[in-house]
Amino acid sequence: MRSERKATEIRPVRIVPRYNKYAEGSALIDVGDTRIVCTASVDDKTPPFLKGTGKGWVTAEYGMLPRATESRNVREAVKGRPGGRTLEIQRLIGRSLRSVVDLETLGERTVIVDCDVLQADGGTRTASITGGFVALIYALDWLRNEGVLDFIPVHDFVAGTSVGRAGGELLLDLAFAEDSLAAVDMNVVMTGSGRLVEVQATGEEDTFSREELDAMLNLAASGIAALVEKQKEALGSLATFIGGFGVAPYSVGLDQPGED
Repeated sequence: MRSERKATEIRPVRIVPRYNKYAEGSALIDVGDTRIVCTASVDDKTPPFLKGTGKGWVTAEYGMLPRATESRNVREAVKGRPGGRTLEIQRLIGRSLRSVVDLETLGERTVIVDCDVLQADGGTRTASITGGFVALIYALDWLRNEGVLDFIPVHDFVAGTSVGRAGGELLLDLAFAEDSLAAVDMNVVMTGSGRLVEVQATGEEDTFSREELDAMLNLAASGIAALVEKQKEALGSLATFIGGFGVAPYSVGLDQPGED
């Protein structure tokens, strides 16, 4: 509950690396009562639009178990196709992870990061990015250990959190009950060096000023800094391999038509 933490504090975070024994990279992430399993799988081919370019790809898939919420949801596989919300979230995860990866160094292969929500209590998309990054690093380290890569081609950390205004107060890392009451809601994805990857800000029941926008971004930055520290703990010595291979300080992976 919010009464147990300050408005400027993130919920308790736990990241368990190598949670899945089969995937090249994996992590279980708990953010409050939100719990997600992230697995990263390596495929030795790229989407058709990258064939012959020498560049690789990082993409994501997102799903929620039927009883991840208070009432049972019908599996999207039964519906026959993923819904619009699912597609939007998995594209966000993919864009966020690609923003810190040197796709040319990755070579013509794809890393697919699957984010499966076991329990949802707000912030599933941002928690997926935070946990998915850890799973991705372990998968890239697997490629390094296999002799495919000379180093881990990632130049920064990336994580996400939410900010909202409820009851006239700015709150960091909203749980579901808080998000439901928020007049203004924002999801922020940022690198460890403080560069913005994506900002999704919406006035649900009210507008917000430029000054409030800046205040929310500053609050999100403090939360993401704390999340990056949790990522470093989960990665251990692998954290020292990130950002040390001399690429430009940032890059942006662009969506392609039909790609997620």
